[in-house]
Amino acid sequence: MSDNYFEGVGRRKTSTARARLFPGGDGTVVVNDKPGQDYFSRLGDLEAVVAPLRAIGQDGKFRITVHVNGGGITGQAEAVRQAVARALLHMNEDLRKPLRKAGYLTRDSREKERKKPGLKRARKAPTYTKR
Repeated sequence: MSDNYFEGVGRRKTSTARARLFPGGDGTVVVNDKPGQDYFSRLGDLEAVVAPLRAIGQDGKFRITVHVNGGGITGQAEAVRQAVARALLHMNEDLRKPLRKAGYLTRDSREKERKKPGLKRARKAPTYTKR
């Protein structure tokens, strides 16, 4: 186990992820002390996590450990994706351009809108009845 790692923090909706990239790894992903394929069992979520590594042609060259909490599974996967991209940026600042072009460094700031009084959801009103 190497103590040399690069860390990044990512957020999406109400999810927060802290990812550590250990260079010279075998491509394993560990999320909250579980294997990545067990934690992100939905199709495409684990691929989203390693997408920044694929964008720079380095997938399989790092061991990734992640601590993530809050939100749902897909929101967590996107938070981890941003955390991995930011950790890569700490490793090498020259990677900023390809990661930015792929959209992995931008925080998706969309949040769920709060429910308003008198409405069923944030904007859905009850059906109007004249009689």
